[in-house]
Amino acid sequence: METTGTEFGPWLARQLKLTGKSQTELAEKVGVTRAAVSAWVTKRSTPRPEVVALIAEALGTDVATVHTRDTDTTAGLPVGWYHRPEHADRGREMGNAATFAFDADVGVLARETGQNSLDARLVDNGRPVRLRFTLHEITGEKLADFLAAVQWDELYPHYAAVAGDARQKVSRAVKAGLRDLHERDRLVLLRVDDYNAVGLTGDEYDDSVYAAVVRRTLDSHNEANGTSGGSYGLGKATLWGTSRLGMVLINSTLSEPYEGRTEHRVVGRLELPWRRVDDEALAGPAWFGRADPDTPGARIARSWWAEEDTVRRLHLVRENAEPGTSFLVVGAHDVAGLAAGKPLGDDEEPNDNGDELRRMHRRLVDALGRNFWAAMTAADDARPQLEASVRTLRDGRELIAEERVDPAVAEPSRTRALKAFLGGGTVDRLTEAGQVAQATVPLKLPGRDGRSTTGVHEAVLLVTDAVDGEDPANVMAAMRGNRMTVRAKNVPGIPMGANPFQAVLLTGIAAGEKAPYALEAERFLRAAEPPEHNKWMQTEDLTNEYASSAHRRVTTMIHAAHVQVKELLAQPKRKSAAQREGGNLAKRIAPKANPKPRPRAGATARPTLADLQHTVLPDGAWQITGEITIPRGGDGWGARPTAVLAARSGPGFRIAWAEMEGVRDCEVVDGVLRFTPGVQSAVFRAVTDPSTQPVRGGRSGLVVELDLVEGDV
Repeated sequence: METTGTEFGPWLARQLKLTGKSQTELAEKVGVTRAAVSAWVTKRSTPRPEVVALIAEALGTDVATVHTRDTDTTAGLPVGWYHRPEHADRGREMGNAATFAFDADVGVLARETGQNSLDARLVDNGRPVRLRFTLHEITGEKLADFLAAVQWDELYPHYAAVAGDARQKVSRAVKAGLRDLHERDRLVLLRVDDYNAVGLTGDEYDDSVYAAVVRRTLDSHNEANGTSGGSYGLGKATLWGTSRLGMVLINSTLSEPYEGRTEHRVVGRLELPWRRVDDEALAGPAWFGRADPDTPGARIARSWWAEEDTVRRLHLVRENAEPGTSFLVVGAHDVAGLAAGKPLGDDEEPNDNGDELRRMHRRLVDALGRNFWAAMTAADDARPQLEASVRTLRDGRELIAEERVDPAVAEPSRTRALKAFLGGGTVDRLTEAGQVAQATVPLKLPGRDGRSTTGVHEAVLLVTDAVDGEDPANVMAAMRGNRMTVRAKNVPGIPMGANPFQAVLLTGIAAGEKAPYALEAERFLRAAEPPEHNKWMQTEDLTNEYASSAHRRVTTMIHAAHVQVKELLAQPKRKSAAQREGGNLAKRIAPKANPKPRPRAGATARPTLADLQHTVLPDGAWQITGEITIPRGGDGWGARPTAVLAARSGPGFRIAWAEMEGVRDCEVVDGVLRFTPGVQSAVFRAVTDPSTQPVRGGRSGLVVELDLVEGDV
């Protein structure tokens, strides 16, 4: 028999399940013994050519399908939507909380899916994982064909039930999605394809990559060694969160066979809240697939091996057979603030000229470059970890040509610095334009008690001149082994007149194969990252695995890196003629007087808030920029700004900061501003947390108070 697809035995066993036939029934239809059918299923023998036609007839398919076995028989259990029924105790989830962990923002989607693709990269072949984003607006006949393929008529009552319930948090988004679809006859699809990746391998329900992505929440299925970028299993939720309809369709090519197959493993998942449709209460999620004959009543839908035509109609065609996964976000939208202009409101219509698509295209390119420039950078004789591109279509025609993300365009100075490090072209100190200075920064890894040290990791610091016009400058970007930017903040205390620069801090495996305690640093820093993986901070994982004070080790490393940046920028002082000619004489000349001791912090040397500027951000938060005057000796104090809503009488309502950073001559250590010794003033910037504000910014007065803390940390 031909063997172009699955082996005959596993394929036959699957077809018997799908058609609901037993081995005995097939034996009777074909005219052989049950033992013969059993031998086929267990791969001990194959049927004679004249029997193949009888098998095809019994299974309701054609002879070619039995020979090639690259698809399932079309007979048997159907493909459709399975909606999870209400819980037996009548508990209700009014949506998947994971989808609200991030903003519905294509920039966040690019960061999270890019991180997941990096974690899924097949590394043994030395090739990068290739990531492609496709924005596609469909209308008219193409839209009608797509809706028929996803069985829209069956789904619509579910959307109508959600849209009609004003208590639902997602009701507004669903109504906007339905209006976009029905009144404007359009649908925006956003497809994310990766190639040279693992794919959604493994079992349908048990522990596997597939189950972690399609069936579960808060399951990252990443290796326990801490080298992956993701650790919470939340990143995939951005796919569903970016869909106004809560729908994502998936087509995966597997790096290792499942059920004897690798191509066209297709499934869909719908994230809606609890609803009641046709007197049936439903829990929320639904799956699009073939009815699983192994489940009670065959009501549960599982993935299926789809035919080419089905994949085409679902807009899930992959360009080649390279392993990886395609995710299709149905009804994609972007509600975050934009680089220029404001986002469309729920009642605003997009322009027919494609402004909305162009805007989303640009934000995807910018986000990929900003977050993954380092993963896209390699030495001249090597290939990067990641390649990424974005293209935009309208009804199958090119609206914006495919744009490959170039790290040298996104981050020119830092890309130059990293290439110099990877190619061995760094120097000890900057003396000429275009050079890259390199130094090491210690990270003392804590023991389980948080006080002892298990080892000292040497992170790598790179500093280089900023390209003219690069904004913002004087920023240090930090990352771990997958080279996704985790932290990017201004370096405080840079002296006046210093040339603009950019810095990179490489930690863990990113610091190089020979960096001591690289794996231990990966685990430690990964535990210090929140679900967004965009900073290092005190987290529950860090506290549970190490100690409540363990985050101070990160703060100490960052502070040491800031000091080292200034050292690398400083030019060596020229020796005077007396020093050059006097030999050891200079060492015997005593100073005229002892240097004055540093004044102690006292009541008369307290920092004060001298100036304050504010801006109300689109999400209702206040952004505060404050200047603090520091009298002589006042740099021994620490200052903790607090935000309070103004009140006519009584104490004001205190609100929390979402973030705070030192802009000039200060840095934030455990929520306290610490000043550079000897400075007369410092500038900080802070943003309030809108979730702690009873009203949006601008609808009430804001008072910023300065609480002083004596002594160093």
